[in-house]
Amino acid sequence: MLKLRLFAAGALALAVGIAVYLWPLRPGVLELQLAYSPRAFGAVIHAWSADDLVRYRAHLPYDFLLLACYASFGWLLASRTALFAARPAGLRRLAAWLLPLAAACDATENAFHWWLTEVPRFEIAWAYALAAACAAAKWLLLLAWLLLVLYALDRDVD
Repeated sequence: MLKLRLFAAGALALAVGIAVYLWPLRPGVLELQLAYSPRAFGAVIHAWSADDLVRYRAHLPYDFLLLACYASFGWLLASRTALFAARPAGLRRLAAWLLPLAAACDATENAFHWWLTEVPRFEIAWAYALAAACAAAKWLLLLAWLLLVLYALDRDVD
């Protein structure tokens, strides 16, 4: 299926490109994603130079493209290929929705990070907590999807 391959290639290219682009940031982006308080978030941002912050903010539009690609890939893989065809309908639906749900969490996290890195907003503690919760949910959903795919692949071997 051409669409599946295009979304897979797009997601892979964007993920690698973004990872390489953000690699110089220390502390790393994962630490920022999971910064649940203004203090933790500020500790990361203040460790970065002004150029580092510009670099981080510049990647966000591409990250939105990435999440659109991986959401589409996950949906197509689960709903349009044989990988989950012999699985119960509930498992197929779960597999189809995990990456789009992760992408929704990712988009919410990105929107908060775009807003929170524009100017200091340390008085709005809930926004940092919500951004970190979205990031954690995204990573958990991505892991759940991967485990589900591995389960489906293992069941195909039997």
